[in-house]
Amino acid sequence: MEFSEHIKTANVEDVVLQQPLHPPCKGTLCITGHHLLFSDREEGSCRQVLLLLRNIDAVEKSVEILLNNVGLLTNSSRSNRAAESSGTIFIKCKDLRVLQLDIPGMEQCLNIAQSIECGNINCCFLQTLSRLNCVAEMYPFFYRPPNTSLQDQWGLSTPETHYNEMEELHEKWRLSTVNQDYSVCPSYPPTVIVPRTIGDDALKKVAKFRQGGRFPVLCYYHRKNGMVILRSGQPLTGANWKRCIEDELLFQTVIEGSDKGYIIDTRSGQQAQQARMMGGGLESKSCYNNWKRLHRHMERGKTLQESLIKLVEACGDKSTNMDRWLSKLENSKWLSHVQTALSTAGLLAECVERDGHSVLVHGSEGTDSTLLISTLAQLIMDPSCRTLEGFLTLLEREFVQAGHPFQQRCSHSAFSHARLQQECPVFLLLLDCVWQLWRQFPLALGFSEALLLRLATEAYASDYGTFLCNSDMERFALQVKDKTHCLFRALLKPSEREQYSNPLYKHNELAIWPSIHPQSLQLWRGYFLRWTQQTRHLELVQEEIKNMVVEWGKLELS
Repeated sequence: MEFSEHIKTANVEDVVLQQPLHPPCKGTLCITGHHLLFSDREEGSCRQVLLLLRNIDAVEKSVEILLNNVGLLTNSSRSNRAAESSGTIFIKCKDLRVLQLDIPGMEQCLNIAQSIECGNINCCFLQTLSRLNCVAEMYPFFYRPPNTSLQDQWGLSTPETHYNEMEELHEKWRLSTVNQDYSVCPSYPPTVIVPRTIGDDALKKVAKFRQGGRFPVLCYYHRKNGMVILRSGQPLTGANWKRCIEDELLFQTVIEGSDKGYIIDTRSGQQAQQARMMGGGLESKSCYNNWKRLHRHMERGKTLQESLIKLVEACGDKSTNMDRWLSKLENSKWLSHVQTALSTAGLLAECVERDGHSVLVHGSEGTDSTLLISTLAQLIMDPSCRTLEGFLTLLEREFVQAGHPFQQRCSHSAFSHARLQQECPVFLLLLDCVWQLWRQFPLALGFSEALLLRLATEAYASDYGTFLCNSDMERFALQVKDKTHCLFRALLKPSEREQYSNPLYKHNELAIWPSIHPQSLQLWRGYFLRWTQQTRHLELVQEEIKNMVVEWGKLELS
């Protein structure tokens, strides 16, 4: 595709930009294949605003025409009056910014809006610059940061590295390449960790018995007691209670030498039974008699997306009515989802850490809520996951490599009028839960809130290829790891590391158990109210405190 085909007007002078936390300014607006660039050329100012077009969630426009009685004017008068017409474009971004562009000239305003606004959802072949359908045409394939080469290592870790770092695993677990060509499970990486006594032929049969081919794989080994966390898709038992002997054997092998294991199903019991009528299902007690099933209903899909929309709407309400604000906040139910996620992750961690039992986690597909609570549980239990590098490695392993469909889930944020069935802010919910942990345990996590805000932004629109596509298979097919740069490696560069590190961090071997009482959970102001003046003041105070702590640390060392 030629980007120029979509650009109706490339440059407009005398545009007035209004954006949060800044006074209005006049300058030149330029549109390219991937960015909007605004340059403030007023005397004494050299401010620029660069907006990645993929960050645009919705475009709204209004045109003011000063020409009322067209029929009564001469051609010359019409021309002069047309020049006095103007338009306003409201750009609502996925990072929750709202920009206002006042553009002279009705035609120029409409051309700019038409070039960048999101495509019609009812027209699957229509695309615009903010909604490119072809992944290979997106900006990460063109972005070339300084002092970085495409030959550099792409990720932080691999399943092979993860396995080799834990020698305790080798007696009972092995690396399997059964999925090396992605034919067994399209959403798994080529290499996975499985029980040593279960052969690849058996794994293929288990994969056919699990939704999406997502057979049980190991995602965490607890060094303190040798217990493990596995994740998978739901069993396809159907209404007739189909069985898979290989699946049952795999389960029995996992808890060999232990009295029982737990299955945490992120659906309610009723939802799981309904899934049976549609070919899905749950593990029967008679066939998995040493496993105890626990249902913890977690909302997903449209319900979670609507919750985000309502919360953002509440945060954008400019009225000063406290009762109205609190009512809208409660009705969004977002904090209830945060509470449920932390509660379920705490249950998972408790089964492993306190009770000393292995756990399998799944819901339906095993690509959303399953990954959410397995990630949080590891953060609660394992101090190595709480460092800056450890946390990024955890996200890479549990979300990127494990098949969270970022491309589908993060297609739109809270402003778009086009609703896709696959949208769901699971990753944003994860980051909110991590922020709650960060706030409750300010010394236990080695990264700052700034990192969580950066990740929340990058998941929806990024210069890097880390969050592109829906699976490792898609990234391989599109050569993402060969033609784009890795966000996680960029965040660990010395210039970035200082910004995203927590200067108060103290290594803690103990588990950190979050409080989930309503009074313990707060709205993540740094994200949902990040473009308000009050939050900006808090950021400045936090930055000053951070600088003071860093200086004190330097004095102590000297």
